[in-house]
Order: sequence, then structure tokens, then C-alpha cells
Amino acid sequence: MRLAPRSALLAAAALSVTALAGPAPAAVPSAVDGASQAAAGRYLNLHQCVYSSPLGRPTFDLLTTLVPSLDQRFAAATDVSDTPVPSAVCGPGDGRFELNVYTAAEPYDLTSGRYLNLHQCMFWSDFDSDHLTTVVGTTDVKFVAGTNVSDTRDTAVSCGGGGTDHPIPLLSSVTPLDLTAGRYLNLHQCMYYFDGFDDHITTFGPSGDGRFKAGTNISDTPDTQPSCGQGDGRYQFVPILSGVKALRIH
Repeated sequence: MRLAPRSALLAAAALSVTALAGPAPAAVPSAVDGASQAAAGRYLNLHQCVYSSPLGRPTFDLLTTLVPSLDQRFAAATDVSDTPVPSAVCGPGDGRFELNVYTAAEPYDLTSGRYLNLHQCMFWSDFDSDHLTTVVGTTDVKFVAGTNVSDTRDTAVSCGGGGTDHPIPLLSSVTPLDLTAGRYLNLHQCMYYFDGFDDHITTFGPSGDGRFKAGTNISDTPDTQPSCGQGDGRYQFVPILSGVKALRIH
């Protein structure tokens, strides 16, 4: 017996997130954020903001952000702080896309190990012809990602089973980031779009084949522009929905 598709489950689900107030600001020339100058803190608070297109549309589409998009409408409040976050803080969307139940936040204690193991989990829905990317472990159990801080470098990506959706090993990955290697965590967000499926996909680390690679790294230099792969010929890079945030960790 086939389980209900993702889009049907979302229609009945409740959501508890905080939206950033105010109108959508104009596009800015760079995606780097003032947080690059903020003092370092104990916790990396990853805000996973997942937006969905209205359920009444002929096709269903999800997109994920961890950092503000270049136009700021799909902002995510990922930061480094001495306070762990209780819930996700996200932008309002663009009037067409709105927040949904896969939105979540998780604090990672940067003092608990040498490596930030960033797990990127990509899922595909045959029913919706749609991808979903997750990085945190506090969302729907079917779509959790195993991101953690540890003294051990993870070598295999850890993802939920996806339910009726299929995990995609080629587009999933784990990136072990040595927290002692520099002052900044440069978190890169790369967004792609294929009009044939009306579908966005997001990456934050290297995909298995490199075509959707995102340049997330640890460095003494704050990155100011996202570094992204060129896509696969169908899915095209979308600069205005991509971004980078330089986060002080030392």
C-alpha cells in the first residue's frame, strides 16, 4: 500500500517556526553577512529553512536554505552564539513559496570535538517530481541528516530512509570540516533549478559527482561569494537564491 505523498502530508501538518519580520529588502551586491565580524561563540546554530510552493499548483516544489539568499527573501538565521537556539528563524519567502514542516534548527557545540561533520541528505519524490535537501537531525525522522561535532572525521553520509521518497547517494555527502584550521566557517549555499520539473535543489557541500558542489570550508579568510558547481545541463545554477555566510568560530 502506497503511503501518502509528501505534498499531501504537508497539507495537514502543523508548523512551529519564527519568521523574520518586515518587508523583503532589495537585492544586495554580496551574500556575505555581518555575522562574519561577530564574536565567536560556543554553538553553531544551523537554521534549516525549507520553503514549499502552494499545494494547489500543478507541481510541488521544495527549496532549502541555511544562509540568506542573495535577495534576502529566503533568509536563514544560521549563526555562532553562546546560546543554543530553540527554533528556526527564517525569511518570509517571496509570496509564492512559504515555510513548511521540514523547517528546523539544531545547535552544535563547537567545543565538543575537532570536526564539524556536515551531512547533506538529498531525497527524491517520484510522486511530486521533487528534491528535498536536509542537513539537521531535528526534522521529520524520515529526512534527518547526521550532522555532528566530533573528534572523528565521518567518512559516510548518514540520512533518514525517506519513506516513499528515495535517498539519492550521488547527491548526498558528508564534509568533515577541521574546526582548528581557521577562524571562519564559510558556509556556501548553491541553488539549482530545472523548469522541466519546476524543481529546485540545494547543496551545501560537494555532491558525489561534483556537478552540484558547494564550497563550504574552514579558513582564516571570510568568503564573500558562493562557490558552486555548474549543474548537470538540466539543473541550472540560480545565483539570486544562492549565498555564503562567513561565521566566526575563533
